[in-house]
Amino acid sequence: MRTEHDAWPALPLDSWVSTRDTLQLWTQIVGKTRMALGPQINHWWGVPLYVDARGLTTSLMPAGSRGLEIRFDFVDHELLILATDGSIRRMKLKPRTVADFYAEYTGHLTDLGFDIAIVGTPVELPDATPFSEDTTHASYDADAVPRFWLSLVSAHGVFSKFRGEFRGKSSPVHFFWGAFDLAVTRFSGRPAPQHPGGVPNCPDWVMHEAYSDEVSSAGYWPGGVEEGVFYAYAYPHPDGYDTHPAVEAPAHWDSTLGEYVLPYHLVRRAADPDAMVLAFLEQTHRAAVETAGWN
Repeated sequence: MRTEHDAWPALPLDSWVSTRDTLQLWTQIVGKTRMALGPQINHWWGVPLYVDARGLTTSLMPAGSRGLEIRFDFVDHELLILATDGSIRRMKLKPRTVADFYAEYTGHLTDLGFDIAIVGTPVELPDATPFSEDTTHASYDADAVPRFWLSLVSAHGVFSKFRGEFRGKSSPVHFFWGAFDLAVTRFSGRPAPQHPGGVPNCPDWVMHEAYSDEVSSAGYWPGGVEEGVFYAYAYPHPDGYDTHPAVEAPAHWDSTLGEYVLPYHLVRRAADPDAMVLAFLEQTHRAAVETAGWN
């Protein structure tokens, strides 16, 4: 199947929010597989998914004497379960309940001989209904999902360029299934005060590890209003960061989120969307560096 290519497609939130919420839960199921199999890496870098040429992937995971990769193919609308012994299972991505998705997915893993203990409840969401019992979320818009993926592809390209400009410690460009966002993070090299936690259905120690060091972080989140936002924040929050003159309109400080935001719908309509996003990343990072006194 060929996907119509629009690098920055329209993605009105109200037209696909049910699909987004269902897809987030599906990615949590798959992401928890990576969490169960992979080594612990600082700041939880061992658990996100990655954008690839068809959708999202776990990348290769160690699984006993074999390797395992799970791929969301948003072009042909399949979930691929790939083992290094040549075994493969396919699941159709279609309107179906989270409970149905979870049952088929775990059944395939068992059939392939993978005994993986997946934590069976969502994280970072107010509703922690077990995956096996969730018959509420059951949407899949086969037109909206590829558009979302293409927006990730475009954001990934800009984020990768931004990451490459920094010689210090930086995260990969990765997709966190907890909050359902693409993110990239730069580090000052200094420890941070303990994060207060308080994220819904997420143990505080998870946030302690995620924010153990001082950071300037940015990402793309298909939530909020309109068509989602690019965001940026610093942790810990330096005095003056939220009013720094380096950050230019139409980016602005959102006091509810506690982050700088740049609305996606403005980006996709810009004459040069890539340049607009890159400027946002650079300006907000400069604000963090100057107010926090990075070396």
